[in-house]
Formats: sequence, C-alpha cells, structure tokens
Amino acid sequence: MGKSKTKNQKKSRANAIHLAQEDFGTVPHSFVFHRGQIGKNVSQLIMDMRRVMEPYTAESLKVRKKNVLKDFAAIAGPLGVTHFLIFTKTETSVNLRLARLPRGPTLYFKVEQYSLIKDVVSSLKRHRMHDQQFTHHPLLVLNNFGVPGMHVKLMATMFQNMFPSINVHKVSLNAIKRCVMVNYNPETQLVDFRHYSLKVVPVGMSKGIKKLLQEKFPNMSKFEDISELLMKGANLSESEAEQDGDHNTTELPQVYAGRGNMKAQQSAVRLIEIGPRMTLQLIKIDEGMCEGNVLYHAVIEKTEAQIQEILERKQKKLKLKAERKLNQERNVALKKEQRDENKKRSLEGIKKQLPPKAGEEGDSDAEDPGKGEDQAAADHSEDDEVEYYRQAVGQEPDEDMFPASKRKKGPGKSPHPFKKRKHSSERGGRVDRGPPRDRTPGKSGDRPSVKDRKFGGKKERTIGPKFKVQKGKPRPGFKGKPQSNGKPNASRGFKQKRGKGRQ
Repeated sequence: MGKSKTKNQKKSRANAIHLAQEDFGTVPHSFVFHRGQIGKNVSQLIMDMRRVMEPYTAESLKVRKKNVLKDFAAIAGPLGVTHFLIFTKTETSVNLRLARLPRGPTLYFKVEQYSLIKDVVSSLKRHRMHDQQFTHHPLLVLNNFGVPGMHVKLMATMFQNMFPSINVHKVSLNAIKRCVMVNYNPETQLVDFRHYSLKVVPVGMSKGIKKLLQEKFPNMSKFEDISELLMKGANLSESEAEQDGDHNTTELPQVYAGRGNMKAQQSAVRLIEIGPRMTLQLIKIDEGMCEGNVLYHAVIEKTEAQIQEILERKQKKLKLKAERKLNQERNVALKKEQRDENKKRSLEGIKKQLPPKAGEEGDSDAEDPGKGEDQAAADHSEDDEVEYYRQAVGQEPDEDMFPASKRKKGPGKSPHPFKKRKHSSERGGRVDRGPPRDRTPGKSGDRPSVKDRKFGGKKERTIGPKFKVQKGKPRPGFKGKPQSNGKPNASRGFKQKRGKGRQ
C-alpha cells in the first residue's frame, strides 16, 4: 500500500487548487453563438471559432430559437463571461459582432472571406493539430495596429482583451502551442485573422541528425557507412525540412518539448496554419452593449449639427420615459390605497353583521350570519308551507306533519339532524304508542291530499280512491298483457329470477 499524504502535501495541493481557481476567474471568457437563421457553413465556422477560443469558452453552448440576447447577458455575469462573438447572416453577407460585457463597446464586422478548418487542413501536405494544443490559450500577435485613428486603437484593445495576458518573466514555453495573428491593412482597411500551430526544431545540424533525433530512421540501404548519412544527408526529400534562417531562428531561454531543443541553444520556430481563416471589415462601433451612441461608422458620416440633433432627440425620449415611469408609480400607489380602503370597509361591514358576543346587547331576532344559505332557505320554505296549509284547510297542522318547522338550528349546531338514541327499555320490545288514529274521511285527524307538494323535503303521495285489480284484467293505465296469476308481465321490465324458486 502507498503512503498516506502528509499534512504539508494536502496543504500545498489545496493552495495550488485555490490559486488555479483565482487565475481561472481573472482571465477573460467568451460565448460564441449566432442570431437568426444561418447556413451549414456558418454553423461550422462558429464551431471552429469556439475551437480557437478554447479553453476559456463554452464549447458546448446550446442556442434555441426563442433565446434572446438578454438571456445570454443574464447568465454571463455568474459564469464570468466577458466577451460575446455573435455571428449573423443576411442575403448578401455574413456579419460578426464583438461585444464587451457588460457595458460595451460593440464592434460590427463584415466577413468578406472565410475558410473552415477542414478547408485549410485539406490544402496542406502535412498538418499538425492534436488535442494537447487546445489545453492552453493561444498566443496573440497584433500587426500594423499602430496606425493613427480612434477606431484602430479600439480594435487593438478589443482583440487584446479577448485573450489572457502573458507575463514574459513567468510564462512557460511549453504552454504556448498555438498562435493567433491579427493583421491590419491600412490601405484596404481590412483585418486578417489567422490561426497557427507552433513547432520548435533545433538548427545547426544536418538533416540526417534531425531525422535520428525525431526517431524517423531513413533508408540506409544505399549507404556504405553511417558517416554518409551524417555528413551528406542523401535520400532525404526537401519537404522534410524547411529552409530556416534569421527570420525564424532564436535562442531558447528554457527547455522546450522536443528532442534537441535545449536551453541557450539555437532553434527555429515554425508556424503551421490550422484554421479557421477570416478577412474582416470594420463597419461601425457602438458605445454600449449592441446599443448606444455610434462612435464610428465606415459608411455614414454625420456633421456636428446632426450629431447634436440626435443627442437632443435621445434626451427627450429619456425624459418622456422617466415621466411615464413616475406616473405609473403614482397610479400603482393610488390603486393600492383604494384597495386598502375597500378592504377596511368590507371588514367593518362584516363586523356589523356578526352576532353580538356574550354580555353585549343585541337583537335576538337577527339572522345568524354563520348559518348556511341552504339552511336558511329551508327554514323559510317550511314556514311558507305551514302558512299555506292553514289557509287551504283552515286548521292547524299536526306536530309530526312538518318536523323541520319545530326545530330551529342554532349558530353552532350541525345542519344535519341527529338521531334520537333509544333507551335500553325501548330496545327490548315493542313500544306502546297508544290506539291507532281514526283515518275515516271527514275526521279532523285525517290528512287531506295536497297534490304534488313537498313537505319537509319529502314528496307526499296523492290520497285517492283505490282501484281493485281483478285477475286477468290490467290495471288502469297499465300497458301489457294480463296474466292468469295476476302478476305483471315480463315485458314491463322485470327480470324473472332463474333457478330454483318457491313452487
């Protein structure tokens, strides 16, 4: 088993992680995305530009149609994003916007020409590109940006701030694997964007020795001695080694990756283009984040009077906007006061309708506000029925005829009637309720028939003459064939029970 980490090792590792996080937060980050409809080639150009901006860019950023620029700006702050590279396409051209967050400026470019990575690589005899090159940010090289002009200086500053700065005293040469070159042409006012891979090889030795150092052994079948390989370098193609000179030869201050690249030795730096490639033309510069005053325009020129007029018009718009906002705040405050006043009035009205508390004087006949609407309507209907019975018959109804009218439910009682519990003496046998009541017509105790009226929530049946049904004859109003046993016909809707029954 391996040894456990000591306290100093853990502390040093935690300190290194903390420093790495601080460095990662201080470098610029970018989003590369598009707006509107674009074609297949522009989509591939966006992916190639994300490859250039690695590792400090969102390489898997997903863009939907419903996303707006505010959505990207909202998430840019928490993620530490400082620059936007926005591609758009029109019927005539492809455009690029470079925006600095959060307050601008914004540079508008027209993409005159562009080539993808696959186009550049396919045009080379030998390309050199691998994943380890994209673990570190590229080295930025600016050329011909010393021309006088505010827009030129602003362009140079924007390109410099898009990539992390390099401290020449602390930088490690092995971390520099790529190079981004931006060249400005003052005559055509075009900007050339190129992306290269760096390769460092030793100089001052024959091609044969370079072959041996690179572990590429040549064909020595035609050699009689090894000295011929070292001295002459025969059978080596001219494309295997470029012609190095003073323009790309330098003395290395550090040991660089690769055989023969030693400190304080002469080595040649070679650039191999890996793409993409773009030719840009600056159109205009906005002061803010895709908005604000126009600081520079390559096509439209305005006089001082026109600029002053535009500024005055903008000030008027801002003033009107502030007035509308103030009026809106007043209206909101007024509506809130009215709402509070109406709420206060409604609470006072509810307090007046509530029953008086214990010990307070109040109207005993006041309707209980806690009683439900259905219960109150039922009480009123019972009173109306009792009064109707008095007027129609001329007598007082029996006590059990309208049971609901005898009992008024209090405010705290349940609206459902409760069952009267039987005593133990009543459960055992039949309770004597007295002699049966005489139901001869004309007696005072008989119930007269009130047709299709509802009493106490129950529909009373009509009391009338009884019809005798003889065997073999149908009842009055009954449709069906008579049966000999007097039972209703099966066609009436009754199903006869199958199986064993009573004989």
